[in-house]
Amino acid sequence: MVAEDQNEGPDPVSGVASQTLPPIRACLFDMDGLLINTEDLYTLCADIVLTKYGRPRLPWSIKAQLMGVPGSSHGETFHSWAQLPISREQFKEEQAEQHRIHFPECKPLPGVEKLLRDLRGAKTTLGLPVEIALATSSHRANYELKTSKPETKAVLDLIPENHRVLGDDPRVQHGKPAPDIYLLALQVINSTLPEGVPKITPKECLVFEDSVLGVEAGRRAGMRAVWVPHPGLAAEYKGKEKEVLAGRTALFPIGNDEQLGAIDDGWAEQLVSLENFPYEKFGIVVA
Repeated sequence: MVAEDQNEGPDPVSGVASQTLPPIRACLFDMDGLLINTEDLYTLCADIVLTKYGRPRLPWSIKAQLMGVPGSSHGETFHSWAQLPISREQFKEEQAEQHRIHFPECKPLPGVEKLLRDLRGAKTTLGLPVEIALATSSHRANYELKTSKPETKAVLDLIPENHRVLGDDPRVQHGKPAPDIYLLALQVINSTLPEGVPKITPKECLVFEDSVLGVEAGRRAGMRAVWVPHPGLAAEYKGKEKEVLAGRTALFPIGNDEQLGAIDDGWAEQLVSLENFPYEKFGIVVA
């Protein structure tokens, strides 16, 4: 998938947006570590297996390289560091068992429920409704586990079911940091807009992410972004925040660098949490 209207975005050299940014008409949400507390649970599950075999707990220096990459906990980066005395397949099975035990403990993070409820009734300063969608790398089976607690399911159900794009959706050809999942989420929203309502463009979308690669995926889609990192991840990227917000960390190179943002281009920012979200800054009016 290729982002529309990307030529109207920030100049990658000057870092200056070529036009005034319009109000946000669509908020596209990652899930893990952003809406629910899965990052702490992923760490817990990994640590249980690691310590069982006498290995050290998972440090943020390694975890930061895994976040947002589908299947990364079974990949080369993790296993080169972990040096487990078991096969990768056995680790995968033992890790999956811990996921089945602990994922049902997932709960919404601070500010999430209020933000989603506010957005459901919000409009732009131009009077158009604000749409919301989910774009998560989690596959269906894990999504169901993570949202099995009634309070968690109730919050995720604030996002319309037909606006939820999961990681195993066959229409998603490439995972983050490729832009596919966010472009598909926008496509899904546009396909459900009432007749006569103008289609939403990428620059009218705001991507909410906790991972570095997720921010890059949003920027590659030609969208604006809000980065809400776990404190552990924020510490790993201290001093590199501007590169993260521009999608320019080169953590997992995929080419097409013309899709990336520019340093200080004003298309992305960092927040500590989703509490007290600054709606006015994005042209959103809450009822």
